[in-house]
Amino acid sequence: MQQKPLRVLIPFFLVVVFIAFGDRFLPEPLKSASANTRQTLNQVMMGLVPNNWKPGVDPNESAEEAFEKLDEEKKK
Repeated sequence: MQQKPLRVLIPFFLVVVFIAFGDRFLPEPLKSASANTRQTLNQVMMGLVPNNWKPGVDPNESAEEAFEKLDEEKKK
């Protein structure tokens, strides 16, 4: 029963090593496959986020409002 997690983790670890570092130490057919796989995954991940995406909320806006409120209270 203890071997089941290893059957999943070991191939997962090997795939991650192949994608991340395979082009540094594998022979040529696998070296280019590793580099191409990593490049394709990068393009897919970058394609998930649009180029013109902007956050809907200004992160500094609430802090600025709080400081203005404090300044008004101090003036009173």
